[in-house]
Amino acid sequence: MLRALADPVRLRIIDALRPAPKCVSELSESLELEVVTVSHHLGILHSVGLLEREKKGRFKVYRLRKGILGPANGGHGKQHIDLGCCRLEIPPAAANVPNGCGEMGDSAAS
Repeated sequence: MLRALADPVRLRIIDALRPAPKCVSELSESLELEVVTVSHHLGILHSVGLLEREKKGRFKVYRLRKGILGPANGGHGKQHIDLGCCRLEIPPAAANVPNGCGEMGDSAAS
């Protein structure tokens, strides 16, 4: 998992998925990267168990695996990615916004 997170693009994807699940095209647009590049990195993150994906019509919607994000010690609004062996603390995420897959993003969706 640490090797998968070593790439800055993958960290950006993790950050973009924190507020809500998103499809590949929305991630591509928000990260200003080609769809094929985002898809490649999503495949790697999914293969190591950091992401879940669900097919909705012609879209694949990606979300952080349940239990990956947790509150940091002290509850100061920061989160961490729990990898089992270690934790990576990350700054607060952006607000929940509508996604480009035809619905509102919902971080509680399964």
